Amino acid sequence: MALFAACVVLAGGNAVAVRFSNRELDPLWGAALRFGAASLVLLAVMALQRRELPRGRALAGAVLFGVLNFGVTFALAYYALVRIHAGLGQTLLSLVPLATLLLAVAQRLERFRLLAGIGTLCATAGVAVVSRAPFQGSVPTLSLLAMLGSVVSFAESIVLVRKLPKVHPVTMNAIGMTAAAVLLFAGSAAAGDTWKLPERAATWWALAYVVVAGSVLTFVLYLMVIQRWGASRAAYLFVCVPVVTILLSARLDDEPLTASLLLGTPLILLGVYLGALRRGDAEQRGRPPGR
Repeated sequence: MALFAACVVLAGGNAVAVRFSNRELDPLWGAALRFGAASLVLLAVMALQRRELPRGRALAGAVLFGVLNFGVTFALAYYALVRIHAGLGQTLLSLVPLATLLLAVAQRLERFRLLAGIGTLCATAGVAVVSRAPFQGSVPTLSLLAMLGSVVSFAESIVLVRKLPKVHPVTMNAIGMTAAAVLLFAGSAAAGDTWKLPERAATWWALAYVVVAGSVLTFVLYLMVIQRWGASRAAYLFVCVPVVTILLSARLDDEPLTASLLLGTPLILLGVYLGALRRGDAEQRGRPPGR
């Protein structure tokens, strides 16, 4: 429980820190700095632990995982968080477990469950309530779509891991973040970003946070929780994180606690619980549903 609580708190600060970073640094440049630095830390850990690089399909899978999980996901998220508040962004990210389940069903890795359908409808209703702002002009539609694209990319990377050869978590994240950093640096150069180091103290603190706490520590803690609890229980992280983010954003970034956010968030979280986290009696007893 202590590991889980620490992971929730650390992950909850990510979106707020990214908002501060985006105020001085171009989004792709900020993301590239984050994962470039985090990959160096993890590669150093690999060296200290004397872990060998995987080969063949395992290496290619780790690279592809990194491109999706860190590259595409965070490029879209950083772009979205320029215009939308961290609370809304992190709330939309709470759809990741549900999106993962639906993608797994579509790719025939899991069977469809009625609760997944009910959860999808409930979560979609929550998103509709929360995202009424774009149609009123306060949140750009492209930013909202970018965040939803980030959700899909994150979910697909999780599904992909189930198909790949097993790689140690430190090695998987080190290779993945390195591949993502290369992609993000290239994207930043293509976009014409200004490559400069932060000048404001707040940006340095935000960057330090997302590298050490938000990337390295969060992923290490999350993997430790998965090893002890299993994936389904550990996935409650995505349900709890938005609450922390909204509170931090309201305190540090003056995010308004609007009625639409307060009404839509419970619907999204209920949908994720019903569709992705709650299991039937047969599953809880260790038998596949319907047998």
